[in-house]
Amino acid sequence: MPLADSLTTTPIWPAGSELILGTVCFVVIFGVLGKLLLPRITKLLSEREDAIQGGINRADEAQAEAQAVLQQYRAQLDDARHEASRIREEAHEQGAQIIAEMRERAEAEARRITDAAQSQIEADRQQALVSLRAEVGSLATELASRIVGESLADTARQGRMVDRFLDEIEAGTAGARH
Repeated sequence: MPLADSLTTTPIWPAGSELILGTVCFVVIFGVLGKLLLPRITKLLSEREDAIQGGINRADEAQAEAQAVLQQYRAQLDDARHEASRIREEAHEQGAQIIAEMRERAEAEARRITDAAQSQIEADRQQALVSLRAEVGSLATELASRIVGESLADTARQGRMVDRFLDEIEAGTAGARH
């Protein structure tokens, strides 16, 4: 093998015709791929980017909407808590008012019962006093009749004497009290 042939056919350095043919084929294939596939690849990548960006935007919108709904629920919950607090306070006030009304009614009923009892006691006292006057009068006249020895059956005189006797007793007790 000649030295010139060995230099041209080395595995690192290809033959001239192969180099030219390989370069022309590379340029043609690269041109065809660049013209046909590059726009499709670019289009596919831009669609993919749009889809990803749209997904991110939709996720951001959904998150913003979720935050708005959460804020709305929190506001409704706060309103419900305030309303419940107001209702509890109102119920407490109504309860206190009902208790005050019932206490007032009970006191009025107690006063009415006490007044009725006082009236009844006074009526019973008056009745007992009249009955006592009559009984004391008859006993006094009977005792006086026995002492004197004659009958003191005159009712008018007997009534005046008993009244005078009881008035003296009452005057004596009234003076002793003061």
